[in-house]
Amino acid sequence: MPVLTCGGMRYQHSWQDLPADEIPADGQANLEGTIRRAVEVGINHIETARGYGSSEMQLGRVLPSFPREELIVQTKVSPREDPKEFLETFEKSLALLQLDYVDLFSLHGINTRELLEMSTRKGGCLDVAEQLRREGRVRHVGFSTHGSCELISEAIGTDAFDYVNLHWYWVNDRNWPAVEAATRHDMGVFIISPNDKGGKLYEPTPKLVELCAPLTPMEFNDLYCLLRPEVHTLSIGAARPEDFDVHLRALEKYAEAGTLAAQITARLCAEMERKLGAAWMARWEEGIPEWDVVPGEVNVWEILRLLNFAKAFDMIDFAKMRYNLLGQADHWFPGRNAAEISDAAIEASVAGSPFAAEIPAMLREAHALLFEAPKKRLSESE
Repeated sequence: MPVLTCGGMRYQHSWQDLPADEIPADGQANLEGTIRRAVEVGINHIETARGYGSSEMQLGRVLPSFPREELIVQTKVSPREDPKEFLETFEKSLALLQLDYVDLFSLHGINTRELLEMSTRKGGCLDVAEQLRREGRVRHVGFSTHGSCELISEAIGTDAFDYVNLHWYWVNDRNWPAVEAATRHDMGVFIISPNDKGGKLYEPTPKLVELCAPLTPMEFNDLYCLLRPEVHTLSIGAARPEDFDVHLRALEKYAEAGTLAAQITARLCAEMERKLGAAWMARWEEGIPEWDVVPGEVNVWEILRLLNFAKAFDMIDFAKMRYNLLGQADHWFPGRNAAEISDAAIEASVAGSPFAAEIPAMLREAHALLFEAPKKRLSESE
């Protein structure tokens, strides 16, 4: 595996399935240029999904031009109640990719316990994936997830998967116990969306740029992640060929990465303590329950995290982007915002927090600062 992956949800022409003749020449040329640039620099892991619109079909027009043994191709299919439908969807993916097999096949979006059970029960989707492996149409089976750390660890604990695609980076390290669990189970660890959900680092705030110098924020985040031997690859959601360049520059600095990342991390933590208080930073996560047991399903932990980064580093655009997905994206972005809260109910639900009395006001502050008209997930956009 290369340490960078060519992620496939931004270079495609459309989020909808389209006939090949509706893909404009310049759109196809951009995708092909992105793939050829990736392979040229050694990023031979090409990742996509059935849910990424025209991505698989467009890839099917370029991947067969490469020697098959030189590529690591991954696609993903969401679990289905009906395993037959799951199989048929995979077969459509393989046909669109114009390949005989994929190296990596993910059960896409095991975000809830119901989806985990749907995947792992006898005769379920995982059994279908294992049959595909025996037939040689799949080489390795894994799962992707936006779920809680507890759920991810539970899925890892089944010992049924070869790798996991999950979120973990400097602005959100909550899933680190799951990364450690994957290491104990000898699984590959694939970090998804390190640039977007990792802080909208392609549009960093001036304050973040200053604090991350001499690295860019994107370079810092790359190296922060890759310094951990438990992490194997970062998904670079390239939209055009030149989008790999900053990440290649980060790798050129790997020899000094330990020192640079430590210095930058110390500066970032010091600034958070200065802006938010040392006591808050030391204990803000303590006693915060999961969203599904909070009255109104308010995602208290996520809202407080976003408020932290908005206030400490002026990352308001990033925080707005994430906040306004709450309650809009089903299990992909769970929980609700703080539009309607009862102070007494919230305070009771976070009774284990040393800041229980302050949290309702903080949630209202976050809503006033961050709420805009509801956003759609990228995959739901035109």
